[in-house]
Amino acid sequence: MNYQLLALLNPDEVEVVIRLADEAEVDEMWSFIGRKQDQRWLWHAIDHRSGRVLAYVFGRRQDDVFLKLKELLEPFGITTYYTDYWGAYTRHIEADEHAPGTSGIPRRSSGSI
Repeated sequence: MNYQLLALLNPDEVEVVIRLADEAEVDEMWSFIGRKQDQRWLWHAIDHRSGRVLAYVFGRRQDDVFLKLKELLEPFGITTYYTDYWGAYTRHIEADEHAPGTSGIPRRSSGSI
């Protein structure tokens, strides 16, 4: 938040718009430190419409790490999750909220994350 700008604005002239991100693209990617056996995973969720990062967590490729990400997404009111078919997603996202596969996900360059 830009507090310096807020201090300059007249509150009566400011319109605040709060929009929930109702659709999220969720994925995970890995890298390693030293050896490939020492994998570290970045789990991230981006707004399906804007491409902006909503939340991310680092950890292993395990259900409990995905559940931490899902908890961070709760305030956004996500109604549709676009994911791949990895097990954590199918186990922890309700079927009517889950859109596995790539048909709904626009391809983005890695620089957009």
